[in-house]
Amino acid sequence: MEEVKEIYLAGGCFWGTEKYLSLIKGVISTEVGYVNGKTKNPTYQDVCYNNTGHTEGVKVVYNPSIISLSEILELYYDVINPVSINRQGNDVGSQYRSGIYYMDESDRDEIMASIKELQTKYEEKIAVEVLPLSNYTTAEEYHQKYLDKNPGGYCHIGPDKFEKAKETNK
Repeated sequence: MEEVKEIYLAGGCFWGTEKYLSLIKGVISTEVGYVNGKTKNPTYQDVCYNNTGHTEGVKVVYNPSIISLSEILELYYDVINPVSINRQGNDVGSQYRSGIYYMDESDRDEIMASIKELQTKYEEKIAVEVLPLSNYTTAEEYHQKYLDKNPGGYCHIGPDKFEKAKETNK
């Protein structure tokens, strides 16, 4: 059986982030959900309007013998504004904050090294939250693979970035 690892990434609206990450070679599966909030089993309405503290995130299951966590993070940084606080594109609010949430404590050093490297490219402080995963609730079915079901749906990630993700498959 192949080795698999998980990482949870938040980068604004989860529709586009999920689509983008799903195109990367070595990513086995993606799922959108609500990450690291104050309540159990929130709904989309709760996250948007009831101050639950969750962020819209993507559960990424990947094969580390095909793609490393560092490579995934490098691609992830390419589709977020890492110095933006509680905002990506036109989406504003704490549920759109960017973050990296890990399950495996051994991933923390690799994540922090990648943040340190990313900081060298910006004068402003990197605003990507890095925390252990404390909770995750799968989002409603209509949010899963949303851009596959609704190809014209809004996305803060441009088509050129989706093409770049596909290029990792070559």
